Amino acid sequence: MSPDPARIGTRASALAKAQVAMVADEFRELGLEVEVVTISTQGDRARSKGSMMLERGAFVKDLEFALLRGEIDLAVHSAKDLPVEVADGTELAAFPPRGDARDALVSRGGVPLSALPKGARVGTESPRRQAFLRMERPDLAVEPVRGNVDTRLARLDAGERDALVVAAAGLERLGLAARIAEAFAVARMVPAVGQGALAVQARAGDPWAERARLIDDRRTRTAVIAERAFLAAMGGGCRAPFAAHARWAEDRLVIEAAALRPDGRAILRDQLEGVAEEPESLGVRVAELLLERGAAELVEEGAA
Repeated sequence: MSPDPARIGTRASALAKAQVAMVADEFRELGLEVEVVTISTQGDRARSKGSMMLERGAFVKDLEFALLRGEIDLAVHSAKDLPVEVADGTELAAFPPRGDARDALVSRGGVPLSALPKGARVGTESPRRQAFLRMERPDLAVEPVRGNVDTRLARLDAGERDALVVAAAGLERLGLAARIAEAFAVARMVPAVGQGALAVQARAGDPWAERARLIDDRRTRTAVIAERAFLAAMGGGCRAPFAAHARWAEDRLVIEAAALRPDGRAILRDQLEGVAEEPESLGVRVAELLLERGAAELVEEGAA
């Protein structure tokens, strides 16, 4: 006897729906039935009112509440939106194969960052992206821009900005990869923790948690765990300009991490390699290296 369909919760944005469709397809390929449930989140409601100072987890909490109340069986998140600690009684049951973790520039005319004229208005809400942009091109006007990816693109096309920096994976999942003028190498703009990865959250010990593990990708899980351990050790959320990206090098794990002064005038970065079986330890160690060199003070100094 097959189980009842999995009720998978998602945000209402076009990108969130595209991402949950990817996960749903993976379940269907295993012969499991799914039903997608759309839930309005605190983050989406705040954005609709014009707020841009969203804490890490703003897009997650309402999905977690629905999960714990039994209204849904699984929740799909962008891994970079996850808070350091997920809700008690839940677990991150699966990390499907990761998409492109890089940041991407979308510009009017399709020009790369180096070709943008002095004073060009570049939009991004991310303090991390803002700091990297200011570090490389201090002559640009780096400004916040609110809204989901499609809203931001519409503002770009309307002339409100000359360029945007967004996640490459988001554009690809929306079928908008052709809009990418330039994808930034990890060494040039270290991505946000979890960027490009999806996370499937379930009630701890629930049968659907066990079924979700069937779509878990070990390499993605290991890399994201290392990155999240780094963020936890740094004591930061999505409003702090911290960055980390882990990748596999044969059977070992390499993590590159950075902490930036928000105005882009200074950066601390380091890279470590270790055994893939100890991703948390690797993430904590690279955070300790940055903190020993004054990463926390650097961020606070630039924010003052």
